[in-house]
Amino acid sequence: MLIDIFHDPVCPWCRIGKKHLFDALAKWQEEEVDIRWHPFILDNTIPADGYEFRSFMQNRKGIKAQELQYLFDSTQYAGEMAGVKLNFDKIRLAVNTKLSHRLITLAPAKVKNDVVEAIYKAYFEAGLNIGDIEVLIAIGRAYQMDSRELRLQLSDDAAIKTFVAESIFARPNGINSVPFFIINNKVKINGSHSVDIFLQALNRATLVNI
Repeated sequence: MLIDIFHDPVCPWCRIGKKHLFDALAKWQEEEVDIRWHPFILDNTIPADGYEFRSFMQNRKGIKAQELQYLFDSTQYAGEMAGVKLNFDKIRLAVNTKLSHRLITLAPAKVKNDVVEAIYKAYFEAGLNIGDIEVLIAIGRAYQMDSRELRLQLSDDAAIKTFVAESIFARPNGINSVPFFIINNKVKINGSHSVDIFLQALNRATLVNI
């Protein structure tokens, strides 16, 4: 079973969708699963130092502070129901995620899913700047990735441009929002959805023709 996941680590619904999918896979257990992570950079114009989070989100959504808080509260509740923490009070910066996507690609296959989760946790639970190379090196080091080599790889502008291009490529090919899942090149799921919906999709994807 092959599952392609298009996501961005600053997207709370991506973290919720990831949790629902993995909960569904824990119940399903029909065959071995290969997961491929694809970048979908929500805003590549954000500088390395980031923007102040709440003002950025207000401008992006075109809403007032009270409305933004309501949005955060409802999204945090959805996270709690899924079993993940989304602590918006901890987040100080809206960040550029291209380096975090690069780290995910560089991570060894056996720990890649764990590195993805560590990046989500760093942002949504600790409020860290996951656009900061030092933060990402620390995450990589926790999974036995070589710090010196990782620093060089995360500083490779040519490689990073490849990820930006892939993210841009996704949009005209029918992927306009995340999370977006493609199971066995057959079943497409746009959004976080429920564990049951993912289970149904997994079962559908095992059929020869759908």
